[in-house]
Amino acid sequence: MKISVGSDHAGCDHKSKIIKEVSSLGHTMVDLGTNSSESVDYPDYAEKCAAMVACREAKMAILICGTGIGMSISANKVKGIRAAVCWNTETATLARQHNDANVLCLGARFLSPEECVKIAKVFIQTPKSNDERHIRRVKKIMSIEERNKTCEQ
Repeated sequence: MKISVGSDHAGCDHKSKIIKEVSSLGHTMVDLGTNSSESVDYPDYAEKCAAMVACREAKMAILICGTGIGMSISANKVKGIRAAVCWNTETATLARQHNDANVLCLGARFLSPEECVKIAKVFIQTPKSNDERHIRRVKKIMSIEERNKTCEQ
């Protein structure tokens, strides 16, 4: 599976460990930066990675910043993205099963690199649920996106 990966300066070290471990499972990891601890703006990396998923150039994305929240908010602005901040394997499993999340967001200030790797592996390996209630709810999420275009002031 092809997976785009991005981080800001806070998540850079975690990102390299995730790439190493997940690629060892046979996945193709596309590293879109950043590659240093020098301060950068996380929305730039969230958008690049999410766009790859939205354009079907990658199946999923993994984003790492200080909390995961900024990356999630930014990625969810891209049409077709369902980004979830996950803090353990249970939330990763449920994000995939119940919400068909296609972008994993992680908080480097609250999770160790090892925890991030474990969560990423679970997220990638968990299939979406084919339960009708979950399919119906994901369709509703997508229809909200379609209905809510920019309002003219």
